[in-house]
Amino acid sequence: MTLKKQNTLFAYLLIGIGVFFLLRQLKIPIITNFYSWQSLLIIIGLVLLIYSYTTKSHQNLFIGTILLGFGIHLHGLKHYHFWIEHWAVYPLIIGIAFVVRALKTKKGYVTGFLLIVFSLLILFSANLSPYFYWINDVIHSLETYWPVILIVIGIYILWKRK
Repeated sequence: MTLKKQNTLFAYLLIGIGVFFLLRQLKIPIITNFYSWQSLLIIIGLVLLIYSYTTKSHQNLFIGTILLGFGIHLHGLKHYHFWIEHWAVYPLIIGIAFVVRALKTKKGYVTGFLLIVFSLLILFSANLSPYFYWINDVIHSLETYWPVILIVIGIYILWKRK
């Protein structure tokens, strides 16, 4: 990353964080729910997305989308009683991040769409037709053994690399 692009990113970060703290000091009643660390995640995610699009430097699209998505989700969990609190939201956000990055880099569409479909299937599995009752059993097994699955996938990736 060139010095000019680094300065641009730093400038955007300063503006975003400055606006956050200025609004916090002004104590505007309608936005008091946004004075939190979750809001800082949202701001940093937005800054990375704006920076990526304005400088055509698309390597920050993925992490910007993840920070924005996690910030919105965590803010929703804290402030809204109707917000979905389920682990499948996290792979959904990551899938969206893959798709957002793929829109510019043309890489990662399949991974993104698979994560999105997987997450939506898990989120809405309770509302599926009785013909798909077996999906609940599979999801229950995944929810029980997901740490083991992550370990096995990690070992496979390391083993495959050698």
